[in-house]
Amino acid sequence: MQKTQAATIALSAALAVFGLSGCGGSGEPAGATPTSHPSASAVAQKLTVRDPWVKAGRAGEMTAAFGVLVNDTDADITVAGAQSPASPLELHEMAMKDGKMVMRPKEGGFVIKARGTHELGPGGDHLMLMKPAEAIEAGDEVAFTLTLADGTTVPFTAIAKPFAGAGESYDPGMHMPASGMPGTAK
Repeated sequence: MQKTQAATIALSAALAVFGLSGCGGSGEPAGATPTSHPSASAVAQKLTVRDPWVKAGRAGEMTAAFGVLVNDTDADITVAGAQSPASPLELHEMAMKDGKMVMRPKEGGFVIKARGTHELGPGGDHLMLMKPAEAIEAGDEVAFTLTLADGTTVPFTAIAKPFAGAGESYDPGMHMPASGMPGTAK
């Protein structure tokens, strides 16, 4: 089964549990025209995670998860937080500080523009697994839940891959040259 299909199936299954509340019982009289704002479950159904993966790593050592956040709605969506049973998580970004690229928590979350995408990738925005309780081995499936600014959640599963990249490290104090190309931690 392809990773994208697995993520879609996991998302569909989770939405089926809380998305059924959208069937009838909207609180509007029979025959009334529905209001124009999407329900929380409708927004969650329109945010998907394409090609999710996590960098394999050792127990207790930081690693990160990546993918493409896809917003199929007509409104911006903000990912305000994330959780995983594998590790405490933070939303992180790479940013310039004193002429160097540094990793830091992402203030305000990840904003996915209406009908747009937002890439989570090595050397950029990512989901930081702060201290995995167990090693994450290549091929492992790791569960995640994104929390949107409106309180709705979007579950997905990412496959672990070995990835050396350009030598980037997800340890505290990770720096990159001003060129933006990943370098070794200093």
